[in-house]
Order: sequence, then structure tokens, then C-alpha cells
Amino acid sequence: MSARTEARAGLEAVHRAAIAAVEPGDCVRSALRRGAAGLEIAGRPVPASARLFLLGIGKAGASMAAAAEEIAGPALAAGWVLVPDGCERVLTRCELRRASHPIPDERGAAATREILAWAAQPGPGDVLLVLLSGGGSSLLCAPAEGLALADVAAAVRELLADGASIDELNTVRKHLAAATGGRLARATRAGRVEVLAISDVVGDRLDVIASGPFAPDPSRFDDALAVLARRDRERRIPRAVRAHLEAGARGEREETPGPDDPAFARTRHTLIATNATAVRAACSAATSLGWRGVVATNGLCGEARRAGPRLVALCDASRAERPLCLVAGGETVVTVKGAGRGGRSQELALAAALAIDGRRDVAVLAAGTDGADGPTDAAGAFADGDTVARGRRAGVDAATALADNDSYGFFHREGGLLRTGPTGTNVTDLALVLRDPRR
Repeated sequence: MSARTEARAGLEAVHRAAIAAVEPGDCVRSALRRGAAGLEIAGRPVPASARLFLLGIGKAGASMAAAAEEIAGPALAAGWVLVPDGCERVLTRCELRRASHPIPDERGAAATREILAWAAQPGPGDVLLVLLSGGGSSLLCAPAEGLALADVAAAVRELLADGASIDELNTVRKHLAAATGGRLARATRAGRVEVLAISDVVGDRLDVIASGPFAPDPSRFDDALAVLARRDRERRIPRAVRAHLEAGARGEREETPGPDDPAFARTRHTLIATNATAVRAACSAATSLGWRGVVATNGLCGEARRAGPRLVALCDASRAERPLCLVAGGETVVTVKGAGRGGRSQELALAAALAIDGRRDVAVLAAGTDGADGPTDAAGAFADGDTVARGRRAGVDAATALADNDSYGFFHREGGLLRTGPTGTNVTDLALVLRDPRR
């Protein structure tokens, strides 16, 4: 086995172990249990007299709901699940719908309106179990009154292209939407709402995961306008979106509910998986391979093209006599200035490839935990010291591809793409840097 093949196989095994640790069904089973006294959600019993309703939203929604159906059985009165295309599963007690991600579509808007109406079915004596995961912001996309979905979608595209963080993106989306930013908490009449969440955001903030449909919103219309001031200097975002936010800042639109809203007194959130869960599992898997697994960070952020070389430098600074695997989790951004295709993990790997060009002792694997990286069919990419030269032999230049934001085009021809298909979960991204001093 060549050094490249061995390094790639090992890093892919570490990545798979990290994904397995945040498998949605297992995560739900750890929090939803049936004991001698009946059903418990995160340690709190569900009264025998209460009807149990289930609402699943996000990339892991169907897998989470399948586990909940298995555990709750006939105690589950009704369920409603909304997932992105490709994340479906057969469910027996829940109605399943699909919609587009990350750019919202009319299917998502129609489903959101149905969910708002459905959420009013549980009464004061009932329990609503909410299974929340990444992707919910794009799925719960029914626009606020007076806005067109096309304008909201255009705003999301522009913000993504300008490298907006998930926090910035959701601050704007919450103030353009009908269901997120705590509004679903207001819409339900359930006497108790239990949210089991898989976090796909750096910092695990409840108001940012899926734009916080059941969480109080600390941001205001003014904050959304501040994001536009930073990210839309050329004023490409539709005028109707800007006008809506300006009207809200003037007090002419209803604000999202804040922490003092009574709807949140009956709502409890429990995080059942985070990026830290995956990072710990990756370190453990690296150790089992005879490497030294080291956590770099759970808060990886900033431009992907800067993060790649930064992680390589951090790995170089760690002295070790045996192979060292640096594990970083988080979510970088890409500011699109070129005409190519790619995603943040592929761009991180391409920038790292340039930083380690010609070296035999370092390899990098960067990939999303959901199996998707940007608007491509890849989860991420692998790079080593021969990646740049291998690309050149295939007719592509790494530096040119990076300047054109064409990491996918480069790795597609060079051979470094990692394709896992949808994983059914999402806890942001992982970047693995392996340095083997023996090489």
C-alpha cells in the first residue's frame, strides 16, 4: 500500500468513526427512553394522560423520527417530518415531506405553513416532541407576510456568496420568515415542548440551530440590517427584503419573540449531539490506529483558504515521534470571487495542498459531516504533498483553481474528492491533518 493510499484510508476511517458517533437514531435513543414507569424525554417522564406529538425538522429529521417511532410506539399520537431532498426514510406514524436545501423552494414554504397550522393541534395537556437538526433554516422558509419566497431565496444566495457566517445568515433569515426565530413556540398550544437537537452550528447556540423555531431570539431587525451593511455593500439583495427589514427596525413589523415571551416557559431544549461529540470520536479512532489524536478546536471558522494552512502550521508546531492526527471541527466560509465550483471543505483542502506541496509527511482530509460540501456531490477532499503536482499532470493548476473558487474542478480531475453521499446527520465540518515524522 502506498503512503498516499495508507494515509487516505486512515483519515477516511477516522472521519467515518466521527460520523457514526453522531448517528441520529442512536442520539435519540440516548435521550428518549421507555422504562417501567413509561416514556421519558431527557429524564423527564411523559404523563400517561398526555398525548405525544412529534415534529421533526432538518437533515437528520427522518432518522431521528424513525428512532422515536420505534421507542414511543402507540404512545405517539401523530407526527410531521420535513427533510431536505435525499434525506428521506420510511416512517410508519409520521407524515414525511421534502424540500430544497440550502436555497429554499415553494415546497418548503408550503410545508412550513402546514406545520404552523399542525402545531396548534396539541392541547395544554399534551407533549410536543421536537427533533431538530441542521438544514431547518432553509426548510422552514415560508416568508413573512408581504414578502415573496423568490426575494428571500435571492437574499440567501447573495449572503452565502459573500461568505456570511451561519450566525449572520440566520439573523437575517429569522426576520424574513414566518416560523423561525421562536415563532413556532408561539404557534403551538402544547402544554410542554421538548426539543432534542443535533447542533450544526459553532457554539451550539439554540437560537441559531435551524434558526431557533422554538428558542427566544436575541437578535432584532437592526441586527439583520447590520448584516446587510457588512455583506451587501453593492446592494444586490432584493429591495423588498431591505424594505421589510427597515420597516421592522422602525417598529412597523412584529419582532421575533425574546426571552421574556411566555411561550418559552413551557419549552426545554436538550442537545443530544454536537461537533464536540464527533471530534472526540475522531480522536479516539485516530488513537486506535496507533496515531496520537489531538483536538485542535471545535470552533474552526473564518475563510477556508486561510484555515487550511493555519491547521498545517498548528500541526507542525506539535512535536511528536509517532504519527499525529490533528482534529478540528467547526464551519469556515468561502467568499466567492471566482466562477468555479466548490465548498468550504474542498477549498480548505486545496489551500492546505498548496501549503504542503512537495512534503511527504503531511496529509489532510476536510469534509462536511452531512456528506455535502457546497453545491457539489462531494463531502470534501483529501490532499497530500503530491496533490499539486498530480493536479498539474492532470492539466489543472492548484493556485489558479483556488483563485477561481474552483476546488471541486481541481479535485475532480486530480482525484482527491471524497464522496460519502448524504449521511443523515450534520454537526458542521471536520478537518483532519495527519503528520507522520517517519516519512
